[in-house]
Amino acid sequence: MDARSEAGRAGISTAKDAADHELVVAFGRLQGAANRLEYVLGRAIEQECGISHLMFEVLLILGRAGGPGLPMGAISREQVLTSGGVTRLVDRMAAAGLVERADDPDDRRGRLVRLTTLGEEKAVQAARVHVANIEQYFLAPLPASHRQRFMDDLRILSHAARDAVPRLR
Repeated sequence: MDARSEAGRAGISTAKDAADHELVVAFGRLQGAANRLEYVLGRAIEQECGISHLMFEVLLILGRAGGPGLPMGAISREQVLTSGGVTRLVDRMAAAGLVERADDPDDRRGRLVRLTTLGEEKAVQAARVHVANIEQYFLAPLPASHRQRFMDDLRILSHAARDAVPRLR
């Protein structure tokens, strides 16, 4: 058993010990905050812009990529979705006029997904709503002096978690 496993088990001999362990509590708070914020912020995007938060995330991925678009696999990896899941999502987005599929100029067999004009407009509209809500629900509760450090720490955690997730097929 390595040192991390031993340290993680130290002091945990009952269910109450497990539930009260400071690391378990801290991670639970992170998950709880993320789930509640996802609900509040996602609901605002749906109500005000008519798209799901997941669709908004795909619009952002495509907007960040620019150019001719991205292959489905790249979208799948960014959102940790299976290829079937991303295909169904892109199908719904294409039916709504937000994205379109195009031939890959570098691969005759490949197809790319790219924003339509409506998709670009919807990304901007949803981002404006999202930023206002992020400021209200995510940053405003924190002391101003902690905000930048908090965002930097979240980037570090996000990259570490991304690197630990196996690739889905």
